[in-house]
Amino acid sequence: MQAVIMAAGEGTRMRPLTYKTPKVMLPVKGKPILEHILNFLPDEISEVILVVNYLSDQIENYFKGEFGGRKITYVRQEELNGTGGAVHACKKYLKGRFLVLNGDDLHWKPDLEKLCQEELGALAFEVEDPSKYGVLMTDSNGNLTGSIEKPETSEYNLIATGAYVLNQKFFDYELVPIVKQEFGLPQTLAVMAKDYPVKVLKANLWMPVGNPEDLEKAQTEIEKFLTGA
Repeated sequence: MQAVIMAAGEGTRMRPLTYKTPKVMLPVKGKPILEHILNFLPDEISEVILVVNYLSDQIENYFKGEFGGRKITYVRQEELNGTGGAVHACKKYLKGRFLVLNGDDLHWKPDLEKLCQEELGALAFEVEDPSKYGVLMTDSNGNLTGSIEKPETSEYNLIATGAYVLNQKFFDYELVPIVKQEFGLPQTLAVMAKDYPVKVLKANLWMPVGNPEDLEKAQTEIEKFLTGA
């Protein structure tokens, strides 16, 4: 099985740390964020496709063509047109089902292993206040029915964690625009969910590393992901 990891962005919310370093290469307990993400991948992942752009030479020089026994393929996202655009940039390299991950989210390996058992799926995290996040709406069977950005109510409190299992049918759907020239993966998946069941699974552990405060917190929180505590 292949995994797509989206690591093309400029990391503007991490300024000034990302002026000379791509966000995925910022250190958490002595290792780049991206290295932890690779180490947490399920064992069935045999190839990783890294979607790159900003300061990509640093990423390529560190991980090269193979890392941790897995082949590494680099795809340059020439236009930073969102998560949907990142997946489409990899289309010619992808076969069958594949895992898609954000390059700035830490996921627990057992959660990803469970996700990879689904034909189509998304990993979500339950929160009390979903107003700052993208929310995944589900039916009584736990299947995806829609996606809302920063909802004003807490009727739905499962937020997207940036982990998905997709298949080739994803490319049959027109990408859904979100802001400016960006296209959203979860929004497009929500359209696909009208035709195919997409299972939404609750994550036990998840941590976004999107700003300097998150990065500082991750220095100690990473232990939970390493030990499962």
